[in-house]
Amino acid sequence: MPSGKGMIVLMGSGELTATMVEVHKELLGRFGPAAKAVFLDTPAGFQRNVDQISKKAQDYFQTHIRQPLAIASFKSNDTISPFEAEQAYQTLREADFVLIGPGSPTYAVRQWQQSAIPQILSGRIKEGGCLVAASAAALTVGRFTLPVYEIYKVGQDLHWVDGMDILKDFGFNLVVVPHWNNAEGGTHDTRFCFMGEPRFRQLVSFMPEDVSILGLDEHTACILDFENQEAIIKGIGQVTLQHAQHQIVFKTGDRFSLEVLRGGDRGGNWKQTPLAPDDSETDSAAENAAFWDQIHRLEAGFYEGLETHQAQKTTNALLELDRMIWQAQQDLENEEFITQARDTLRELIAVLGTRLAAVPRSQTDCLAPLVRQLLDVREQFRRQRQFDEADAIRDCLQRANIIIEDTETESRWRLRS
Repeated sequence: MPSGKGMIVLMGSGELTATMVEVHKELLGRFGPAAKAVFLDTPAGFQRNVDQISKKAQDYFQTHIRQPLAIASFKSNDTISPFEAEQAYQTLREADFVLIGPGSPTYAVRQWQQSAIPQILSGRIKEGGCLVAASAAALTVGRFTLPVYEIYKVGQDLHWVDGMDILKDFGFNLVVVPHWNNAEGGTHDTRFCFMGEPRFRQLVSFMPEDVSILGLDEHTACILDFENQEAIIKGIGQVTLQHAQHQIVFKTGDRFSLEVLRGGDRGGNWKQTPLAPDDSETDSAAENAAFWDQIHRLEAGFYEGLETHQAQKTTNALLELDRMIWQAQQDLENEEFITQARDTLRELIAVLGTRLAAVPRSQTDCLAPLVRQLLDVREQFRRQRQFDEADAIRDCLQRANIIIEDTETESRWRLRS
């Protein structure tokens, strides 16, 4: 049996959303309060906003996980200096928890192939560390990597490229495919990581017969726990293990032996299952997507109301979100959906409270800095015996309903009732 004491966590998407908060907390909790968490930025290294993505990850961990997140920056193997590369390597060697996320999987693999990063990550897992590979990064850890952008956006012919194959070091012969249930296409099929069923069937036919596919629904995690030799499914979707035209589908909360993923259960629970789901599954997926579409719409409306000072829009978003949660409970909606929606509501309330705390408590508090400055200027005019200018400032303030009261030692002010 392949050795290893740590974990590999594969996420279909949502690594920086409310749905994965408890998963991150649980994973980091295994390392105690002194856990060292690190974000590796390579998959988005070619993007102009790569540093903003890293900052977003840090903010997410600080706000939601209550955990500092260091950055191991390895944007490009071609431009990084030897010293900078060693800095990134050392940060990874010291990490208990490494998160890798959005970007281009093929770009990431190209940068890592000539670096020490695959060996470092594999070594940390064997020593007891945790690697979280989400979305684009999940595509890199298996035997082959799907060139999503090249096919879906650029129009290249269907093909696979070699992956990092970290999973091989732990006895797996797998290709990992996130966004398994993606529905962003609306009128066209974007399941199976934006490929759609016809293209994906062709891609499957191009693979060696001994390779299996691990499909991860969005906002879903598959935890490979090597100490206990079991896999655990978390999140709001399913995980599909496919070999040829046979599948096993695992649901949230399922636990099973890692030997299943290593091909040790070929005579067990495999079913002849088409890639296309049946009508009930389609309806369920559509309902789930509609539920989260409404949550995201209300969340966007809340923030828009805050930024544009539309109190009614902000308030309505919170009230509608509360109503949706109550209705979901009455309709016996998925309990995890309700929990995550409630987490979103609590988060928005906290944001509102923070924003209110930063607002002046009264009109007097709001005007005080400006009035104080004007009174200082007025006092300078008075000391210079420029009384016309001083009176002009006083009259201007009075027209704004600000009453000036002069004493022997100072000028006081108040708002007219």
